[in-house]
Amino acid sequence: MLIPTETIAAFFLASVLLGLAPGPDNIFVLTQSALHGRSAGLIVVMGLCTGLLVHTTAVSFGVAAIFQASAAAFTALKLIGGAYLLYLAWGAFRASARELHTDQNSKLNNRRLYARGIIMNITNPKVSIFFLAFLPQFVSPDRGRLTLQLMALGGVFIIATLLVFSGIAVLGGSLGEWLNRSPRAQRIINWIAGTVFAALALKLITTDR
Repeated sequence: MLIPTETIAAFFLASVLLGLAPGPDNIFVLTQSALHGRSAGLIVVMGLCTGLLVHTTAVSFGVAAIFQASAAAFTALKLIGGAYLLYLAWGAFRASARELHTDQNSKLNNRRLYARGIIMNITNPKVSIFFLAFLPQFVSPDRGRLTLQLMALGGVFIIATLLVFSGIAVLGGSLGEWLNRSPRAQRIINWIAGTVFAALALKLITTDR
């Protein structure tokens, strides 16, 4: 049995609102877009959405329950994510103004940005636990296999996230173009981004299940 249209609509609206609420992922998109341009921000968005595919699969097949039940697994994953954010913060603090707009190795840079999005998303165990708590509220055993329903809802969530975060990437890119007119403004962006990354790392490391 298919998921009712009204359920899909309610879930999509909730997903859009959650995407608009300030959080590590959309702040990450905003800062990366301001630093590297809207195209780079959109690549990061694709990476984040790829990470959501991992979380959707994990929740659909029950893997996320491990992180909810195991304090050690939860702690290990959040420490990895925190360390990666601190690495990004260090890179932003050390970057010079002219490093923001180099066209060399653009494919490599795109791959790195895409990987950043994936790593940022999958190393946040709160996302899997959120999915584990959020998605089941919209499924019912009466409609058939729960795994297929959860996968379908995960797809809807990814679409909503893609739309919202793409808008944030465009906004961040426009902000970056305005600020990047001078080396001093570029250095300010780097320091803001580094501070944001460090703050996100601290928040992730100190978060509880």
